[in-house]
Amino acid sequence: MGQTVERVAVGGAVDEQTERVAAGVADYLDHVVEAVRAGRRAGTPLARAVGEHLGADAGQVPVVTHRVDRHQHVNLDVALEALVAEHGGGTVIGVGGGDQRHHSSFSGMLQDSGRWGTFTVGAVERVSLPTGPHSQREAVSLGVHLFRYRGTPVAVLESVGEERFNNGGATVQVAAAEGVAQDIVADLRRLVVERSVFRGQILTLGSSDDAYIPSVGGIGFHPRPTLTRQDVVLPAGSLERVERHVVGTAQHRDVLRAAGQHLKRGLLLYGPPGTGKTHTVRYLLGHLEGVTTVLLSGTSLRFVGEAVELARALEPAAVVLEDVDLVAESRDLSPDAQPLLFAVLEAMDGLGGDADVAFVLTTNRADLLEPALAQRPGRVDLAVEVPLPDDAGRRALAGLYGRGLPFGEDVLEVVAARTAGMTASFFKELVRRSVLVAAEAGHPVTEDDLRAALDELLDERGALTRSLLGGAGGPAAPPGPGAGPYARPFGVPAEPDDGLYL
Repeated sequence: MGQTVERVAVGGAVDEQTERVAAGVADYLDHVVEAVRAGRRAGTPLARAVGEHLGADAGQVPVVTHRVDRHQHVNLDVALEALVAEHGGGTVIGVGGGDQRHHSSFSGMLQDSGRWGTFTVGAVERVSLPTGPHSQREAVSLGVHLFRYRGTPVAVLESVGEERFNNGGATVQVAAAEGVAQDIVADLRRLVVERSVFRGQILTLGSSDDAYIPSVGGIGFHPRPTLTRQDVVLPAGSLERVERHVVGTAQHRDVLRAAGQHLKRGLLLYGPPGTGKTHTVRYLLGHLEGVTTVLLSGTSLRFVGEAVELARALEPAAVVLEDVDLVAESRDLSPDAQPLLFAVLEAMDGLGGDADVAFVLTTNRADLLEPALAQRPGRVDLAVEVPLPDDAGRRALAGLYGRGLPFGEDVLEVVAARTAGMTASFFKELVRRSVLVAAEAGHPVTEDDLRAALDELLDERGALTRSLLGGAGGPAAPPGPGAGPYARPFGVPAEPDDGLYL
């Protein structure tokens, strides 16, 4: 400061506390002055750089603001890059000047630029955002795009709010001549949908920023399953009906539209737990390449409205609602609220018939859903049962889970005969346990190990284990009529009902 802090005398004596305070203030002011001087040396005022590009006083140029939700930041960045490229390219400059740049409007930055060393040209700030289950994008989190739009020079500030300040959305602020900014915003709206990184992906809503699930703004990305027809065994003709209803409609949408037929469709897969409903859905997802799919399960079913909105914007699309029976009687916090199932059905009905959106519902309790679905016909137009396996189905399961292991036909027949009422999960555990038995004995797995594992699982003391695996709680009985509400000849998935989200 070039000045000396004078001592303050109180009653002829120096007040040491006052002296320390005065010295601290002087040091602080010295740092402020030095920071201002350093800022002036380090960066050109933002208004000067923008004004030179615009060919006008930057502080007097109109600014139009467009905001999007945080999950759309990555799409906004993609759209802005595409827009700049469409109009011949441009450059991006950063904004320096302390934390104020995160709280100031673009017009405020341009008007105050250069005062006290604030809002200078600095480094562009970027953030890494997922664009799929295995891909990332370095998006601009604070920077000014300088380019020409239809021959007119424009400046667009791209920024994303900081979550610590409860300001998580993304924003573009367009500085351009009157009327040009509105056209730029309209183009960005279009490109955000056309170039969306969510298009053709498998998504979940309500995801946190889990390090193990790539997600952006609460939307998680999941890899597409790779299953073949040989991996799924259903009752004769069932898989073909399911595939034609969901996949076939997507493949022949142009023919159906030309014939005046609707594209919106609903599929219900029902049956006991563990029989392969989710696995069948996984097969469908693997054959919906290019179709945007939103998966909802459990508490995330409350996002059905958002899921339908996303599906409509990014069609062709599918919305998968797992275990819908869990919300058949669930209500919102309001005592007058309709059951959440009604909200699901209303969201399904909100789309027009021309919407290329498939709804796939799974349930363990079709009896809870049938009244609601019957009162609102047209939401679901195909229901397919996935019941408990018959003898042939159990034989197929044992063989498929035992692929590559030395299990002959005779022992597999024995397994099938002794496991009436069991589901795919049981056979998965049976084969795994046989390998474990062999490993503990110190030799490669044999048919004897499979028999030993079967005896162990069918032991009276294992009743709860069998129940938890989706099978009968007591000792297995020979198959026959009336073996349960879903018992009838059929096949089952070759793989377990592992869940869609793993």
